[in-house]
Amino acid sequence: MGNKTALYDAHVAMGGKMVDFGGWDMPLHYGSQLEEHHKVRKGAGMFDVSHMTVVDIDGDGARDFLRTLLANDVAKLDGNPGKALYTGMLNDKGGVVDDLIVYLRDPGYRVVVNCATREKDLAWMNQQVGSFDATLTERPHLAMIAIQGPDAIDKVKEVMGIDWTAAIDGLKVFNSFARGDWFVARTGYTGEDGLEIMLSNEDATGFWNALADAGVSPCGLGARDTLRLEAGMNLYGHEMDDETSPLQANMAWTIAWEPEERKFVGREALEAEKAAGVENKLVGLVLEDRGVLRAGQEVVVDGTDRRGIITSGTFSPTLGFSIAMARVPVSVGDTAQVEIRKKQIPVRVVKPSFVRNGKSLV
Repeated sequence: MGNKTALYDAHVAMGGKMVDFGGWDMPLHYGSQLEEHHKVRKGAGMFDVSHMTVVDIDGDGARDFLRTLLANDVAKLDGNPGKALYTGMLNDKGGVVDDLIVYLRDPGYRVVVNCATREKDLAWMNQQVGSFDATLTERPHLAMIAIQGPDAIDKVKEVMGIDWTAAIDGLKVFNSFARGDWFVARTGYTGEDGLEIMLSNEDATGFWNALADAGVSPCGLGARDTLRLEAGMNLYGHEMDDETSPLQANMAWTIAWEPEERKFVGREALEAEKAAGVENKLVGLVLEDRGVLRAGQEVVVDGTDRRGIITSGTFSPTLGFSIAMARVPVSVGDTAQVEIRKKQIPVRVVKPSFVRNGKSLV
């Protein structure tokens, strides 16, 4: 038996098929992964993401600590309480310890990291805090529910009531606000609009059931993965890891090179890699003929003996054909071949993003 979120009994009562995920008992689906996927693209679905780790960082040195710890620069958040920033947390070699979102609180900061990397992340953060006047406080009493889809925000307002409506209506993308233990952020992992809401474990089941009564579909890990892959969003351990730099994981945009005097962890390694010439990049692959692209399949690129590798692949329910993200030599052109059952199958090479807000990008 793994760890259980505050919503475990609600998942079982709703028919969730429970599986182990990073040491947590989580719902894979509630009967039909395909229906859950389409519900998010066309209406509203909700995910229990309480297995994620919430850490508050406070103290006079919190800002300086995060400017050293993270590749992106939290100085971008100055003067905008509630604003969020996506970033990588790197090791000295420039590999990605984890990817995370950091929110500016008033005062302090809040970061949300992946469940499977919790122990490693917390150990690294505590090691790096060193002499900074900053404290790290994990918040295990908080549950987290993601409500996603074109109808998601309206459904949340319906459930939360008039007292919350103005604050939610005023919430811009990648911003948040807090009321007591409730923390509402306009962020997500599906390529659709929506909210991620942190709240006390005691309030989670009532809120989850109220959302279901309002017509929000409970969704599991299966739909969450196909949705994030269609949106071209990285998954730790697939598109990035301790041995992969953000320059090879379509995360170069998350590196704040300026100001030059900011010495964040991994900067020297990234500068050296950049100067030497980055050898690989993350791309999207499209297979419109029969077949399914899967993680681990090799990618053959014309003009080089070096092969690429598919990091994530699936059949796209929205598009009706197979898609993948792959790390390949930078010399790749508009086409490549994927080795499937000892045959080289031609694929189209595209930007690593396939669907956003229900619309095809390929």
